[in-house]
Parts: sequence; C-alpha cells; structure tokens
Amino acid sequence: MEKAYLVLADGTVFEGQAFGALVGAVGELVFTTGVVGYLETLTDAAYAGQIVVQTFPLIGNYGVITEDLGGRARPAGYVVREWCDAPNNFRCEGTIDAYLKREGIPGICGVDTRALTRHLREHGTMNAVITDAIPADPTKIRAYAVPAMPASARTEREVYPAAGEKKYNVTLIDYGCGTQLIPALTQRGCTVTAVPYNTSAQAILAEKPDGVILSGGAGDPAANGDAIAEIAALAGNVPLFGVGLGHQMLAIALGAKTEKMHHGHRGGQPVRDLAGSRSYTTVQNHGYAVVSDSVTAGTVRYVNVNDRSCEGIDYPGEKAFSVQFDPASSQDMGCLFERFCALMGGED
Repeated sequence: MEKAYLVLADGTVFEGQAFGALVGAVGELVFTTGVVGYLETLTDAAYAGQIVVQTFPLIGNYGVITEDLGGRARPAGYVVREWCDAPNNFRCEGTIDAYLKREGIPGICGVDTRALTRHLREHGTMNAVITDAIPADPTKIRAYAVPAMPASARTEREVYPAAGEKKYNVTLIDYGCGTQLIPALTQRGCTVTAVPYNTSAQAILAEKPDGVILSGGAGDPAANGDAIAEIAALAGNVPLFGVGLGHQMLAIALGAKTEKMHHGHRGGQPVRDLAGSRSYTTVQNHGYAVVSDSVTAGTVRYVNVNDRSCEGIDYPGEKAFSVQFDPASSQDMGCLFERFCALMGGED
C-alpha cells in the first residue's frame, strides 16, 4: 500500500496508507461516532464536500451491499483506522476499498483516529487534505469551503406513490434528502412529490399539497438566501415539517439565527423532549445549529442532552415544526411523521 498523509489546516500531519481511489482530496474534516452504518454514512448527502473520519476502528467488516446504498458516494475523502479486506456477510458484494475506487473517493487508513478525533474535539472542525506528499503551503487547504447546497441536492422532479391507500399529497423540497425520509412518508399513505431545491413557493402552492417537507442537506444554512425566502413564503400557507438543514432554514425564515458549532454532531446523539419527560437516541449529521435564544416565532421543543443545543422547534402559529436530527433513522421518532400527518389532517 502506498504511503499517504492527512494534513490539517493547522499544520498537524497524520501518516497512513492510501486506499480507495488514488487521488488527492481537500475538504472539511469531520468525525462521526457511528459503530455501524458506514454505507449510509458514505451516501449521506450532508457529507458532500467533507472528509469523514470514522471513530469506530474497523470499517467494512460486512462489506458493501448495493441494496443498502442510498445513491452515489458523497464525501470528499474517507479516514479509518483499519478497513476490512475480508468482509463476512451473506449479502456482501465487495470490499469498501473496491467501492471507494469505483466511486472515485480517496481514503487513508492506518491513522490513529482516536488521536485525530481528540484533536478535532479540542481545536474544532477544520479543513484538511488527503495527499501523497505534504504540501509546503497550506493556503489552499485553509481557503477551501464546502460547496453550496446545489452540489448535493436533487435537480429533477420525481413522484413516489403511497404504499397502500393514499391519504395525503406531500411535496418534499430536496436540499440533499436522506435515504429513509421518503419511504417513511409513503409507508404512511403519503404520495410524495420530490422537487428540486430551487422550486418556488408559488409553484408548490399552485399544486395544493396537503403538506411540505423541508429536507436535510449540507453546508451553511445562512448561505441559502433564495431557498430561505421561498420557505418564508410557504410558512403559514401550508403545514411544514423541517428536517436537518430544512429545520435550520425554516428557523432563519421565521427570524432566528444559526451558528457554526465547534465540532458538530455526527452519529448518535441523545435528545430530550422538553414537552415531556422522555429522551431519545437520534441520528445526526450537522455542523451548524439554531441559536435557541434567537427563536421568537416558535418554541424550542427538543434539546441535546450533552450540550443543550437546539434540536427541534414548534411553530403552532404557522402550522409547522422542525427537528435537527433524522427522524426516519432515530429511535422511536416515527411519531413525528404521525404528527405531520395529523397536522395535514387539520389537527393541531
């Protein structure tokens, strides 16, 4: 295996071996704490433009399973302690190395991912490059910025019929939709029309949907001014359910602010419901958060147990609510889809 280097914007260097595609890559370096689900991580649109570090030491032990892939690979690069060259699973169709080569994603293994994660937790998320030679000038690394939302979002309209009896027509604005969001809706009797990120509020309202989903996605929510303006035009005119990036942009559209987090939330995160006594294990992937104190049009409903950051907001006056986490992949959070269906049915 060829020698490779992970060079951080602050000059820190981690040495390892190249695997996957033998090309260089620059991106925002982030870590995820997931023990399983590396296939879902690699196809998560919210990782577009980022180099992903897996904190779990062995990756690829159940191989690559086409049925579990949610589309094309999204990260700019991939960092692991060790990748499994002999996966053991009856559904396995190949190794993670072969998959990354096929997708054109460079990886680096043999890295002390525990030390790397500690570095990011202490110093915060920063840019990095995977390369075969340490660059003399880190200017290009520091200047990198995660691509704007269109890099990961849908560009064509597509309709997904309800499974069984049709109850509601839902429009999903795709800012970089997760793989489980649409099935979670169709299984509950929703016919889902997924539309591109730049679809106007006027065009959406003209079709008279029962409700609108604002999907997750990548990048800085405040950079998407045009999309936020369209969300503001939708608010109050149709039931809204914001997820991830959609949650953040809905908050901005209704007067709140967002901020970049020190190192973000990626992987499993505990969330508490302030309207009750329960806490939930959720799946998250974001580097920005809504500033709780800036929320005036609604009420903060969910908070992160670890750092008290905003995880969800209710907007009763707008017939809308939103959550920062992925409700389709999170434990016991299917109730949020039931709540959205109830909202579309005229219940408060």
